Amino acid sequence: MEQIARTSKQIGAALRRRRRSLNLRQGDIGSRTNLRQATVSALENGEAGTQLRTLIHVLTALDLELVVRERSNAEERIEDLF
Repeated sequence: MEQIARTSKQIGAALRRRRRSLNLRQGDIGSRTNLRQATVSALENGEAGTQLRTLIHVLTALDLELVVRERSNAEERIEDLF
């Protein structure tokens, strides 16, 4: 699964798709990461305030990794995201 995500909502949606493809519930991810189900839900919904280490724990639980690269051409300007 390779997806480009430029916003917290897009990252959350990608995590949700992956979790569902593995037939896991948010609570299952919570158990694997020692996070509350509500925290996993907040991450999947792209809510503000998620700690980077929380994202890394969930990525690991879903057998995913984060790749940082130069931004490809896009209609959205970085200034519009913040």
